[in-house]
Amino acid sequence: MPRLADLYKKDITGRLQKEFGYSNVMEVPRIQKVVVNIGVGEAKTDYKYMESSIAELRTITGQQPMMKRAKKSVAGFKLREGMPVACSVTLRGARMWEFLDRLISLALPRIKDFQGLSPKGFDGHGNYNLGLREQLIFPEIDYDKVSRIRGMNISIVSTAKTDEEAMSLLQALGMPFAR
Repeated sequence: MPRLADLYKKDITGRLQKEFGYSNVMEVPRIQKVVVNIGVGEAKTDYKYMESSIAELRTITGQQPMMKRAKKSVAGFKLREGMPVACSVTLRGARMWEFLDRLISLALPRIKDFQGLSPKGFDGHGNYNLGLREQLIFPEIDYDKVSRIRGMNISIVSTAKTDEEAMSLLQALGMPFAR
């Protein structure tokens, strides 16, 4: 069992149940999935950019990414229907907990001049989105093999009904929010 999942089951569920006055343990919010996306708009001219993005995302998450293609043609962006535009991974279960543990304890502290995550990243339904400017903060990425620095979006989907519940869940897991 992953370390963060064990902490959630043994410690955090009881603490959240007392904090919000839940009558049943099943009411306590939990994390359903984590979605990691990398936009690769430059892949329309350079297909190796897409391949290296997929390889790096596979290294970071430990799971094969899925290539997203354009649904419509947009002349202003010189985009045709079916062109690759992004790659994404949906993590659930043990891989999700392992990724969150590495994100919280290893990757986020490696961000230069890190002051904490913005508490404005909640969407009103208990989900949290954060954007990272570079993939080099993950220790799995070899600095010498990186062809280009690319950002990524990480969405943490929870069963929390309000942003307050989701924020207390993520804080209990160790997510460093700015004050």
